[in-house]
Order: sequence, then structure tokens, then C-alpha cells
Amino acid sequence: MVQSVNIKALTTLASVVRRPYLAAPHVFLPTVSDVNYPALRDHCGIKAVIFDKDNTLTAPYENSLHPRAKFGLQSALDTFGIANVAIVSNSAGTDDDPGFVDGKEIEDALGIAVVKHREKKPGGLDEVMGHFPNVDDPSQLCMVGDRLLTDIVFGNLHGMLTVHVLPLCTGKEN
Repeated sequence: MVQSVNIKALTTLASVVRRPYLAAPHVFLPTVSDVNYPALRDHCGIKAVIFDKDNTLTAPYENSLHPRAKFGLQSALDTFGIANVAIVSNSAGTDDDPGFVDGKEIEDALGIAVVKHREKKPGGLDEVMGHFPNVDDPSQLCMVGDRLLTDIVFGNLHGMLTVHVLPLCTGKEN
């Protein structure tokens, strides 16, 4: 899949320059499998978790769950339930994914929803909120991802709890 330019991230960059704390995660951990999901629910008021896909749950441009993310995704599902765990990707589920072909393949492979959204992260809040009917406020969401300027800024701009994880893979495709 070829990705288009992320205009929203470029325009948000000016905000980050003025307010660099927007790119600072609340929590930093090596992988999604290191997150304590019950603690997020029980002590932070989190009702749902949003994952980035590439390099957070899967290798870049792959649609199968990375072995190092398997425990973490299962823990999130066990804690929040399938209706309260989803993927927000800057490729699958966007206009770069005609007919939602890639999104459907990911949903089938990983067993969780891919939120359809027109605007790439750090945009797309309306679609995310619409996906989780039991979430009344973005502060009840946790955004987990590997990229500071899209995933973490998206969460911080909207008042979510943010968890930054190391990329699962390194190399040219990053």
C-alpha cells in the first residue's frame, strides 16, 4: 500500500514546536506486551485502548501479529474486551486503503477492529470517539504507538493517556 503525505502531521508540527510537551508520552515501555492494562483500567480510568499498527503490533507493511506483541494484545483484549480495543493506522482505514481492503485483512488477521478515518493521525478523533460508544471523553482512551509525532501527539492533543513503545523492527522500512 502506498501512503499519501500526512498533511495533518505536517500542520501539527508547528504546534509541537511551540508546545514540545505534546510529543512527550505519559509512559514509555519497550513493547505493548510490557503495558499493565489492568492498571490502566483500574487506576487511570481508561475504558478503551487504541493501537497503532505498523511497528507497534506488526512489522511494517505486514498484517500478521508480531510475536513480541502477542501477549500485549491478548492482555488488552482480556482487560477491556474486543469492543474496546482497536487499531488507528495512518494507512489501513484511511483514503490510502480503497475499499477498506487492507483494513479488512488486518481485522481478520488480528481479530480487532480497524477504525475507518478520513484524516490521518494526529487527526481522526471524531471517528475514534464514534467507534467506542462507552467512552464519554478522550481522557478515557489510551493511545499506544511507536511514533511521537503521530501516535503520541494525537493522544496528547486530545487528552488521552499515551504510551510510547519502541519500534518492533529497525531498518529501511521504518
